[in-house]
Amino acid sequence: MKTAKTVCAIQHVPCETLGLIAGALKRQGLAVKLVRPFRGERIPRSLRACAGLVVMGGPMGVYEQERHPFLAGEIRLLQQAVREAKPVLGVCLGSQLLAAALGAPVAPGRRKEIGWHGVTLTNAASEDPLWRGIERRFVGYHWHGDVFELPRGAVALARSSLTKNQAFRFGASAYGILFHLEVGAKMIGRMTRTFRAELEQAGLVGAEILSGVAQHLPRLQEIGTVVFRRWAELVADGPAPARSPRVPRS
Repeated sequence: MKTAKTVCAIQHVPCETLGLIAGALKRQGLAVKLVRPFRGERIPRSLRACAGLVVMGGPMGVYEQERHPFLAGEIRLLQQAVREAKPVLGVCLGSQLLAAALGAPVAPGRRKEIGWHGVTLTNAASEDPLWRGIERRFVGYHWHGDVFELPRGAVALARSSLTKNQAFRFGASAYGILFHLEVGAKMIGRMTRTFRAELEQAGLVGAEILSGVAQHLPRLQEIGTVVFRRWAELVADGPAPARSPRVPRS
């Protein structure tokens, strides 16, 4: 009997779950090894038993490694995954950690980008294995204050009016997505409650964000279903042979 491949998934806070990603992995027959640092679970030192790596979002910053020591372990794990050509998916904080793992600066942006804002795909996205065939402009769900520069050797895939780098690919199968493509209505509701203080500091109201769910979420989930299915296929089938750019060493 063939053993199911396993994906290591790191979740930083209870309200930011795998969302649509979980369904995509399940449909490809992939098992999930969930690691939750907020429960005291340790970051694995190796991906030896895993065929892919998912790193989710969270309120901490890449530069807060003294306060959150597990972030350094995640960066090392991301570097290992890329060197071994194992598919990587970094969402929000996960995309920032991937960028940092590849040597790119991560820092606070001009202002926080929270709520429903337009996303524009680049020309390169039209030929990307995950993003091909997706309309060039759509409304995404955002919740971030930090931004990253594009890692050297990476391919820019998306931007917004406020943030130059919203998504990128490094090598054949390492992807960072700064906005939230994985969310459902319940997750959005939980985020507005969990991070209520952050909304108040930014002069935003959770009810206004929730009011956009009916209009914007259905199409966003359709896009997410396609993108995450294609990423899960990379894990299930193995990425196409390709030489990745050099990965920095810690």
